Parts: sequence; C-alpha cells; structure tokens
Amino acid sequence: MRLSRKALPSLGAALLSLALVQCKKQEPAPAAPQAQQAPSQAQPAQAPATVSDVLKARRPQGGEYLGLYLVDKKVGYVFNDLGLVPGRNDRVRSINELHFKAQVGARTSERMHREERIYEAGPGGRLVAFTIQQRGDGGTQTLVGTVTPTGMSVVRKRPGMADETVNLPPTTEVVEDADQVRVALLRQANVAGSALDGTDLGTYKLVTTVQPAEERLVSGVKVKVGKAVSVSDKEKVPVTAYLAEDGRLLEMEYGQTMKARAEPEAMAKRLDVVEVFGLTRVVLPKPLPAEAQAIPGQVKLVMENLPEKFQRDTYRQKYQPQPDGRVLVTLSAQAPEPKSLKPRPLTDPEGGKNLESSIIVESDNPQIRDLSKQLVGEEKDAYTAAKAIVGWVAKNLQKDYGASADRATDVLRQRKGDCTEHSLLTVSLLRAAGIPARRVDGVIYMVNQDGVPALYWHEWVEAFVGEWTQMDPTFNQVVADATHFGVGQEGNAEITPLIGSLKVVEVR
Repeated sequence: MRLSRKALPSLGAALLSLALVQCKKQEPAPAAPQAQQAPSQAQPAQAPATVSDVLKARRPQGGEYLGLYLVDKKVGYVFNDLGLVPGRNDRVRSINELHFKAQVGARTSERMHREERIYEAGPGGRLVAFTIQQRGDGGTQTLVGTVTPTGMSVVRKRPGMADETVNLPPTTEVVEDADQVRVALLRQANVAGSALDGTDLGTYKLVTTVQPAEERLVSGVKVKVGKAVSVSDKEKVPVTAYLAEDGRLLEMEYGQTMKARAEPEAMAKRLDVVEVFGLTRVVLPKPLPAEAQAIPGQVKLVMENLPEKFQRDTYRQKYQPQPDGRVLVTLSAQAPEPKSLKPRPLTDPEGGKNLESSIIVESDNPQIRDLSKQLVGEEKDAYTAAKAIVGWVAKNLQKDYGASADRATDVLRQRKGDCTEHSLLTVSLLRAAGIPARRVDGVIYMVNQDGVPALYWHEWVEAFVGEWTQMDPTFNQVVADATHFGVGQEGNAEITPLIGSLKVVEVR
C-alpha cells in the first residue's frame, strides 16, 4: 500500500523538518475529507475478472485510519483507500493522506499531504494521473499531473500566483505499486516495482518482501497476521506491515521509534500535544569543550544506538567501535586546504547529481541564476564564491521560525525561514554558480533556555570547492564547526529512526 512507501516516509520527512533546530509553524491543516468508517469485516473489491491483483486483495471498504506515534506520543494520522473509480471499471483510484501536528517551542506546526492517483485497472496498469495537495508547514500548493508513456506534465498551483507547468521524465509506477504489501501477501511472493515520490516527483525502486506469518495480540486475543517489509531506494528504511487475515492493516513500524496503528477515525484524529524539541533532542552528559566551536576544532563523543550503516569515516567524522557496542565518534572541522581549491565551474565528483536542478532546488530558475551571478560576479575561486553566497543568505534571510517553504524560489520570494530554508536557497545558488553542493541533515550543539546541553536536529550545506567542505548559512559559518554531526543528506527520511533513539553517553 502507498502507506508503506509514502505516508510513513512523508511523516519521517515532516518530523525531520520539524525537529530541525528552531523549526516552524504555518496555518493549521484542513480537516480530512469525509470517509466511511471501515467495517469490522473487510470485503474484496468488486471488479471484473481481468483486473490487477491490487483489486483482488481484501481491504476495509471506505478506507482505513492509522494513528502515527513517535516514541509512543501521538503526532499525526494517516488515511488511505483504494478501489475502482466510481462509475468506471477500467480505472483505479488510490487516496493517501498524512496529517502531522506538533508543538515547536511555543508554536504549533501542522502539515497535510494528500495524494490521489489514478491507474489503469488491468494487471500492470499504468499510472495515468495524480493530484498532490500540500498545506501547512512547508507551504500550500497543488500539483496536478498527467502521465503519458513519454513523460509527465505537472501543473503547480499556488494561492495568489500564476500556475506553472513542469515537464518531467516518465514514471514506471504501476497499479500494483499502489499497494505492494497486500499484493505480495495475496500472491505469497515478493513484489518489485517503483514509486513516484510525492515531494520531488522522482521515481524510485520499491521492493516488498513477504515474511513468515506471526501471532500478535489484537484486542487481547492472539491472531495470525501476515507480515511484509517494504524498502524504497529513496528512504532506504525497512517499513514493516502487519495485516489481519481479513485484510485489515493492524500496524506498521518505521524504525524503532515510529509506528502507525489501526484506529477508528475519531481516535486517529485525537492527537497528543507533543513538544518536538524536548522529545527529539539528544541530551549530553556535560557541555562540549570550547575547542569544539573553534576553527580548527575537535570533539569526541561516545554514542549509543548509532547503526553501523551510519558509521562511515569522512574528512570530518571518524568512528571507532567500542567493545561494549558503543562507538567513539571524533568530530573535527577545518578550512579546506588552499592547495586543493579549484576555479568554478567544477565537475561534480559524484557524477553530476550535486549540480542538478529539480522542482525543489530550482538552480536553473532565472531568478536563482541571476542572483547567483550577482553574488559571485567574475570570481573564479570556488571557495571564495561559496563564502559570498553563504554570507549573503545568512545576512539577507530573516530568521523566522514561523515561515517555511519547500521550494528555493519560494524561499527567495519570502526572504525568511529557518535552517531548512537557509540551506535550500544556499544549495540552489551554489549549483547555479557551478559549485556542486548538497544539504546535510544532522544535529548541532546548543544550550537552550532550560540550560540543558544537547544536540538538536539541524540542516546545513556541503560544497565541493576542490575538496568537500561544510558550511552553515543559518549561523553564518563559512566552516561548519565541530559541533555539527551529520548523518544524512537532502532531507532524506533514512535518518528518521535515529530521532528519539540516538544517545550520547560520554563527552571527551
């Protein structure tokens, strides 16, 4: 189901966005559209015989609600439904909604993300159209897409602005990918396909693997449940789904700290008041030493619950596994070596992805390109040009933690935001200047008003200027100091399972 590869990853992205230091709030999300309450016994969809297996799988009629929990705190809910388009036997409609709400300091931040996708109803039926609506944190917009074998035409609608049309490559998503979990359990076979991401409109490989059935306690009774694990090439986080024999989705697990549980509509929409900073920060046993904030600088931290896949040595971060399962992390920061610096434009050492424009980065937009050229002028040295861009963003974006935007041109238009807006605009301007760049997600050291030393989730940038170097436009650091611990890139929800589980047990 799309929940397995969309709703929880979207929650991960939303949670990460909110957890980033001093995050944001916008207008409240609207209520979900009316949907029928799922009956206690699910029934198979009614459709002609020559249809996709996605319609043959049992599921609750009228859709299903799931409450979303972070460390056992209610932070949102999901609604999803799939069936024939009313009045048609040759089209399938999939509806998926994510609602997220949390306190960010004294503010309330909300996000609503709703997708409606239309497919051909036969086996391997193509995705033919979609409508994606986003409201609240991140801005308000509607994307209306028409899909053909040769490409996608997407119209972007925003309040008070002219519509924009974007032409994109075709997608390989098919109707079975709308609910791979139920298809896999129906067939008792693994399913491999692809999924169009609802945020960046890229298509990513998606694989669902059937696991041995398990017994789980449901309403005090042990029942046999089907189990399947889905992994997207974008998120790279296993999402485990448990389904009852009658087709009801009982629970989904996204890492160790995030879960979705089947609930009646009224219960699903009843949310806790969750304060994101306090829930997601990594409390330190003592303050970091002064040298951690110097350039050059260094600090050593002993961490727990840091999976091996995150322990990859870089020029800034070194890892030493300890006998007790903990890991000693050495963080260091220094300016790039003068002898390594190169003139722009540079070739991306990773094949070009760090120079690409997208519907989010928009580095080929005329406004972005004009500003970038204005900032760097005729400067050839890539590092000098990068410093000029970082300095301009730091000084010209108002630090407003109630204003957010998911597109670089929106950030430029509103000239305000938090760390995510600062990083997004900086990366866009760097790429427009011919400097490979990407966003870095991780944690940064801060001591807030309660006096507790802690690491808070944050975003900054990394630029290739002859060698890679990290820079923080939010705090106007042309060299991001050693209080920055990076664990992911480009807002990827892969790191979300670390939120609420990562611990620092020693500062050296």
